[in-house]
Amino acid sequence: MSTRLKIWLTSALIYLSFFAWYTDMQGPLTDIEVEEFVAALTAAGNDPEEIAMIEQFGREDSGRQFLMVNNVDYNENPPRVEGAEPGEDAEQLMARYMEHMFPALLARASHPAVMGPAVFRTMDLAGIEGAEQWDMNALFRYRSRRTFLEIVTNPAFSGKHDFKAAALDKNIAYPIEPKLYLGDLRLVLGLFLLALTALIDSTLMSRKLKNMQTAKAE
Repeated sequence: MSTRLKIWLTSALIYLSFFAWYTDMQGPLTDIEVEEFVAALTAAGNDPEEIAMIEQFGREDSGRQFLMVNNVDYNENPPRVEGAEPGEDAEQLMARYMEHMFPALLARASHPAVMGPAVFRTMDLAGIEGAEQWDMNALFRYRSRRTFLEIVTNPAFSGKHDFKAAALDKNIAYPIEPKLYLGDLRLVLGLFLLALTALIDSTLMSRKLKNMQTAKAE
């Protein structure tokens, strides 16, 4: 096997391995899976309306990745939360929540796609009261609804959501399935590996041609 072929095969193997991990290949949630997640939420004592919403979300699964859109307005005077130090502000409480969320997200090929503070008040508003001011926005990529439900039903997160609830004055969160998502890491990695492999291949070919020309000259 030539060196050039080995390089292209290695690049392809890296990409396919990442693609397989980053993509949920199991398809939409089955009825049995949804029932198991609902049972876990019920056993944990979650609100019945919240459970019904999660159940509907699971039963309407397309099997695709989605982005959770979050508009966040922090509570200027958050209440005391068990497990937090007295006097911690909203951002500190949110940081406590994310300390548990980030490892769970990353382990399941899920991650922040966009995060940043609001730099101005709402510039276009219709039909909503009290939505003029926001502190930040965050888009989180989830590999699938299956992945999302695995996280929210994990007993290890029992009580951790209290940090988030205390940190927020108001919050809007809803999922979207992107039709255009140029930040998809499968696209980014694919283009990077293609460019890198082509560059290495071109360099090797140039050296080979140079060596052949040198040999002929001698």
